[in-house]
Amino acid sequence: MSVDLATVKRVAHLARIAVTEEEAQRMMGELNGILGFVEQLSEVDVTGVEPMTSVTPMTMKKRADVVTDGDKAADIVANAPITERDFFLVPKVVE
Repeated sequence: MSVDLATVKRVAHLARIAVTEEEAQRMMGELNGILGFVEQLSEVDVTGVEPMTSVTPMTMKKRADVVTDGDKAADIVANAPITERDFFLVPKVVE
C-alpha cells in the first residue's frame, strides 16, 4: 500500500493540521516508508509465538481489590474556592 499526495492532504485536513506543499511531499515519503516497514512485518512467520507485552518476563503488580470510600474528600476539596461538608459549591447556572 502506498500513500499519494491527495491522501496526505486529506489526512492532514481531517487532523486539522495545516501543511504546505513541501511538508506534504515529505510526509508522503515518511508515511510510505512506515507502511513499507509494516508490510515487511506482515511477512514474518509468527506461528507458535505467544503474544507478549515485554521482552523480559514480568508480572503485573496488583493491589487488593477492596471497596472503600477513599477517605480523600478533604484532600480533594482542599484547593476549591468554596466548599461545604466536603462538597464543591458552585454558582447556580440554570434559573
